[in-house]
Amino acid sequence: MNPTVQILQKETLSNNWYTLYKYTYSITGRDGQPLTQSREAYDRGNGATILLYNKTANTVILTRQFRLPTFVNGNATGMMVETCAGLLDLDNPEDCIRRETEEETGYRISDVRKVFEVYMSPGSVTEILYFFVGEYSLDQKVNDGGGVDEHENIDVMELDFSEAYDMIGRGEIKDAKTIMLLQHARIENLLTYRTK
Repeated sequence: MNPTVQILQKETLSNNWYTLYKYTYSITGRDGQPLTQSREAYDRGNGATILLYNKTANTVILTRQFRLPTFVNGNATGMMVETCAGLLDLDNPEDCIRRETEEETGYRISDVRKVFEVYMSPGSVTEILYFFVGEYSLDQKVNDGGGVDEHENIDVMELDFSEAYDMIGRGEIKDAKTIMLLQHARIENLLTYRTK
């Protein structure tokens, strides 16, 4: 059964970095009667992420940067190893991920392939994240990457695929989008996984 939903009120609770809304809505209950509920939803826009891989070298490009929310929730250094990602802003997902790839990693790639799209935290965040894979080669490197300004402080990492994949099990990669793309690469045999 698909419930009937009607938004009754939308209130802005915070409009600082992104926007936090409080929605009051009516939804059809299991008994067919309408229920009125209130929930908060954080709107940070939609985003895109990509796993850059080199089939010949059997490597992937990942990034490493400080993430405050992880630091305040038990990540001692706050540093996270991740796939390249960014907000769409006014771009379509493909243009966004090409732009972010060059800004963050220094690689200018043209061919990207969308593999899926995901609501990453549907209980509280509106964001849809578009997932891509794309092959890279050394001749596509146009700069050092690291972000567009001094506030991003992004380290670019080129890792053997097996090493990157094993970092999941060792707890060195805890970012959901990165885990999903590395698992996709292994399932789809984009690269070769070698056990030690």
